[in-house]
Amino acid sequence: MSRDYRRSRKKAPPPDPLAADAPTLWVESLDHEGRGIGHADGKVIFIDGALAGEHVSYASRRSKASYEVADVGRILRSSAARVVPRCPHFGNCGGCAMQHLDATAQVAVKQRILEDNLWHIGKVKAERMLPPIHGPAWGYRHRARFSVRLVEKKGGVLVGFHEKRSSFVADMRECHVVPPRVSDLLVPLRELVASLSIARRLPQIELAIGEGETPRDLVIVLVLRILEPLQAADETLLTTFAEHNDVVFWLQPKGPDTIVPFDSDSPAELSYALPEFDVRIHFMPTDFTQVNAGINRVLVGRALRLLDVQPGDRVADLFCGLGNFSLPIARRAREVVGVEGSAAMTQRAADNAARNGLAASTSFRATNLFEVDAAFFEQLGRFDRMLIDPPREGAIAVVKALIALGDAAPKRIVYVSCNPSTLARDAAVLTHEGDYVLGQAGIVNMFPQTSHVESIGVFDRA
Repeated sequence: MSRDYRRSRKKAPPPDPLAADAPTLWVESLDHEGRGIGHADGKVIFIDGALAGEHVSYASRRSKASYEVADVGRILRSSAARVVPRCPHFGNCGGCAMQHLDATAQVAVKQRILEDNLWHIGKVKAERMLPPIHGPAWGYRHRARFSVRLVEKKGGVLVGFHEKRSSFVADMRECHVVPPRVSDLLVPLRELVASLSIARRLPQIELAIGEGETPRDLVIVLVLRILEPLQAADETLLTTFAEHNDVVFWLQPKGPDTIVPFDSDSPAELSYALPEFDVRIHFMPTDFTQVNAGINRVLVGRALRLLDVQPGDRVADLFCGLGNFSLPIARRAREVVGVEGSAAMTQRAADNAARNGLAASTSFRATNLFEVDAAFFEQLGRFDRMLIDPPREGAIAVVKALIALGDAAPKRIVYVSCNPSTLARDAAVLTHEGDYVLGQAGIVNMFPQTSHVESIGVFDRA
């Protein structure tokens, strides 16, 4: 191939969704990523930025035999649920997908996604749908991971989430899903990093927020991922910034386990309270905790009411983490056994139990719950009730092992899920292969403005 020919083969510009001749369609529903769904020419069309009930123009950016992925253009007929996004970065920043949809409508969409997944994947319907758990739509994120890049073409350092469908860092100057104090720090953090000697060797800032004496008394920790040691001048800058903005810096030179407080006077850990159960959970800034602390408190309360723990019950908490559910359960049960894949997390759960005066009624063990079988549960002994709170991959090995236990399986299971498709898959095993009934299910809007669906299901032995 000649050089001149290669030069002539320029990449065609993307189609313009605003063009007068752009195709149009009616949007029928939303998918699990918050995209509009329509049909045209025998294909399913997924349209970013379109809402159910709207008539829109669109431009395809990826076409396959049976479907297309497209961008919305003109809104020819708007949904009554469409609102003006609060954040000026919406559409470019990949942190949110649903700011153009009314917050109440977001909850309804997520409820439908849960029901659709349960039926189409699991072929199961809940006997009763629970009222959705939802709360403030803004300023709720107590955890976030901001990428950091020095980009000369954009005027210096960028601190923010990735751009939509891109590895580039969004040029963010505000963020409305984190507390206002954190949003106000985005531009000052850009200036701070730019002034450091390691500006090109600081790729990430992780946000972790703990609570003081009250939930409104926030302790803001910023974990700096540093690939080179700080210089004396850098340390002075960090000290000044922390004092001026009332934040705490931690440093992470390698993996999450290498984090250390920047200042020896900084708190050695963070904590949050579950006042309903007189429990306080202590954690390190890189430990897993729920993003939405307010909704987590409501979720824990509902989970325990659904679990209906009796004083003589022996209860298992699988994927127990720091003890977010284990310790409240221990306030009501005879015994709680927490199981988690991370030995470090189970040790911290045991420490939390001791701090809350619950060591005598709790025990924790580290086990890979993606590889367990019936023999594992036989070894642990019989449980009256069980709470399962797995990651996105679900708990397929666990539910298959429980089915194999037969009559020795728990009489009630409360399943907290962060992925409705794996909940539906596991529900199919429990109900079609075992003798469980899905009595209740509902959504938990842990991540407003995003398409993420958290949910809860209650399974009872028939």
